[in-house]
Amino acid sequence: SGINAEWHYGRVEDMAFRSLAIRSAALCRRAMATEASTNTFPLTFGSPSKNIHDGTAVKQVDIPSTTGHFGILPNHVPTIAILLPGVVSIQPEAGDVQKFFVSSGTATIHPDSTVQILAEEICDVGDIDVAAARSGLEAAQSKLASASSEVDKATAQIEVDVYQSMVASA
Repeated sequence: SGINAEWHYGRVEDMAFRSLAIRSAALCRRAMATEASTNTFPLTFGSPSKNIHDGTAVKQVDIPSTTGHFGILPNHVPTIAILLPGVVSIQPEAGDVQKFFVSSGTATIHPDSTVQILAEEICDVGDIDVAAARSGLEAAQSKLASASSEVDKATAQIEVDVYQSMVASA
């Protein structure tokens, strides 16, 4: 068939070795990053209109995601998560826990232990107007009850979810 079996096997073996070498190098880089700082990791947290942290050293971040609420500590496994409406809690290197309400967004935990959280909207939990959130929830529930199309139902359900989370967060 014109294929040299020895050459072909060597190519497969080379590809497997290269793949292993790449994974090993990534693990070595991760180990070096781990040795540099085991108590904190850099956090970037913001929205299109607000920058809360830009590479700030933090001890822990707790986020609401589609796979459940989870905490991020130094050397967390690389992950991408979709944020649900809820509270992002940040434990800075020094000081009190900071709590922010996010409407939606993404969280990315990189192999070098840096964390990026990008939210559609962010507000300090203390700034939530509970009465306005309850009023918004009632209006959204009415929209949901009277929605006739699937698009209207989905839109109203998102509003209900956000307002419910705001009321629960305050």
